[in-house]
Amino acid sequence: MTRTKLLRQAFLFAIPILLIGTTTALAQSKTGNGILKIHVNPKQAYVFVDDTAISDGSQAIALDAGRHTVEVRNYGYAPQTQHVEITSGKKTELTVTLQPSGDKVAGPFGDIELKGHPQAAVLLNGNTPAFFVGHVDEFDNNWLWHQWLLVKPGTYQVTVMQKGQTIWSGPVAVDAGKRVIVDLNRNGAIKTKNFKPGFALGPQPRFEAGIASAKVPIAPVTAQLSASQTQTTCGQSAELNWKTADAAETSITNIGEVEGSGNHTVAPTQTTAYELVARGPGGKVTQTATIDVDTQPTATLELSQPDVRYHKIGDKVVEQTSATLTWSSSNADTVTIQPLGSVATTGTQNIEAEPGQTRIGPISQDVTYTLSAANPCGGTATRTATLHFVGSIDPAPPVTLASVFYPSDYPQRRRPNLGLVSSEGRVLTEEATTFKSNEQYDPNNRLVVVGHADVRGPKKYNLTLSERRAKLVRDYLVSQGIAAEKIETRAEGKDSQLDEQRVEELQSQNTQKPQQWMTSRKKATWLAYNRRVDIILEPAGQESTQAYPNDTPDAHVLWQRQTPSLKSVEKTERVQGGPQNPTVASNQ
Repeated sequence: MTRTKLLRQAFLFAIPILLIGTTTALAQSKTGNGILKIHVNPKQAYVFVDDTAISDGSQAIALDAGRHTVEVRNYGYAPQTQHVEITSGKKTELTVTLQPSGDKVAGPFGDIELKGHPQAAVLLNGNTPAFFVGHVDEFDNNWLWHQWLLVKPGTYQVTVMQKGQTIWSGPVAVDAGKRVIVDLNRNGAIKTKNFKPGFALGPQPRFEAGIASAKVPIAPVTAQLSASQTQTTCGQSAELNWKTADAAETSITNIGEVEGSGNHTVAPTQTTAYELVARGPGGKVTQTATIDVDTQPTATLELSQPDVRYHKIGDKVVEQTSATLTWSSSNADTVTIQPLGSVATTGTQNIEAEPGQTRIGPISQDVTYTLSAANPCGGTATRTATLHFVGSIDPAPPVTLASVFYPSDYPQRRRPNLGLVSSEGRVLTEEATTFKSNEQYDPNNRLVVVGHADVRGPKKYNLTLSERRAKLVRDYLVSQGIAAEKIETRAEGKDSQLDEQRVEELQSQNTQKPQQWMTSRKKATWLAYNRRVDIILEPAGQESTQAYPNDTPDAHVLWQRQTPSLKSVEKTERVQGGPQNPTVASNQ
């Protein structure tokens, strides 16, 4: 360094910085709308306005009227940022005092020396104020006074800028014990010399300056990144924790820009590597934390038994067993079971035997239940369980219906409960039994009892007679346990006669062969067939068979044309164990 330059530097440092700022302000105020007069401590601190490097030290700055962001930095001190309102034609005062921060920095060191543009800001590895390390006048001499920018071995992107202009920017590789000289006046020409102090210097304070000396050791960036857990399942969260030192910018992949230290909750949907990138004047450091995500759900689906039974008779299900379907899943948020639909992730369901078959016949049917579990991470699991339905669907037991026959002119008006002989009582007893057996499987069934009379006698008389015959049958069926409301009576009198040809057909079909006196007197047989009560099962429309009791002991009493005596009818019931006469309601 020349003697003239040394004297100039000494003179500059001896003049109060406030005077320099005032002189600058006078020159700038001609074009600005207002003046910011800023006082800084330490006096070497650098001023940035709206992210633009202005100059070092206390000074007056011409600014447009309005709101501005003022940032004051000095390496080794905590920066300060303030917002100021500039008024046109007025001066705004601002005083900023920075506080020291950071530990000492240990070597070995290399040195970067810069020549030219003494008031320009020097930034390492970035172009925002956060990467500021000093101004050129602090790093341009190594003779009587030492002005050192000390760095750890490595390559640094050096940017020199002032008042919004980049004076020079380029990479500078520095080895321990070497000085790299960058001549800004010669477009960044570089030459390298030895720098012996680089190996001898112990830990250095981050900023040290005298009248014409300066020493700024740049601390390397350090960073740590960890995850609260490195193995998770889908939807499970983990916490990332990080800590950096001497970083100007910090970011984490999949998160973005973050503070220099902090924590953040994440819920990755697949295995993810989170990379922390910390950049500062001292370099770049990366740290990685990987969270492995298990995206595969687990699921179980089981039946308590492999088979269930189903038995239906008519309209009544008489046997219907069930099985319990049990399922569980983990690492899943949606679960469906077909054919049940959406279900909870864990649960049970009672499955009753309910086959799709409706036709009469045996049942052998498989129903497969399919569980599908899924999660937002794309994981799926499927399980199946098959239940076998066995059993049968049978018709309701048949109702035996046979017409019953009455002796001529019975029951009589004075004895309405007499005339149902023994053989016919047994027929009705069987009918009642089969009807009641059927009724439990087909509760809609009912009986229609239709009374008839032969052609002899007046029409009105025969209608009344057929009413008594139908009523006596109904009363007997009620006495056998059939509900009265299930039985309807109807009187046909002599209107619906079986003709003689039909009677002959019925006799020929009868399994009980007629006795000789029946075949010899066909007219009497024809009349006997028409003294009857038919029974119809509704809603099926099943009609009673019209088979005459040919070979029963009371057949002759029923068959004879003349009206039998009361005694003979009563004797038939007593001797042959005939049915007890049903109780007659008091209003009949």
